[in-house]
This record gives sequence, C-alpha cells and structure tokens, in this order.
Amino acid sequence: MKKSMFKLLPAVAVVVFASGCATNSTVDSVKLLADSAQQSANEAKEAAAAAQASAASAQATADDALAAANQANMTAEEANEKVDRAFKKSMEK
Repeated sequence: MKKSMFKLLPAVAVVVFASGCATNSTVDSVKLLADSAQQSANEAKEAAAAAQASAASAQATADDALAAANQANMTAEEANEKVDRAFKKSMEK
C-alpha cells in the first residue's frame, strides 16, 4: 500500500503543480486587467482635472466679459442721460 502511494505521489504533485500554474496564470491575467483599469482611471482623472482647469479659465473669461459689458452699459446709460439733458435744454431755449 505504501509503495502504491509513493508511486501516485509524483502524479499528484504534477496535477497540483499544473493547477497551481493555471491559477497563477489567471492571477497574472487579472492583475494585468486591474493594472490596465487603474491606468485608464488615472488617465480619466488627469483629463477631468484638465477639463476642470479649462472650465475655471472659461468662467474667469466670462466673468471678465460680463464686467466689461456691465461697464459699457453704464457708460451708454450715462451718455444717453447727457444727450437727453442736452436735448431738453435745447428745447427750452
């Protein structure tokens, strides 16, 4: 009985080793997939940060344009008031 067990031991070791290699291969595949997913996530994070910076710059530009438009509107209203006063003054004469 012991002799037959010793004869089977190498065969069992080969089967265990072979299944261990398949498991290692699967683990390696999963690791590569996880590394690829992490790389994609990092790239997406960088793209999102760049988009955020671009949006902040666009907002600053829009705020500046709004301030300039408001100033131009105030200047136009002041000019209209001056013209109205001048017109009324000329009508009084």
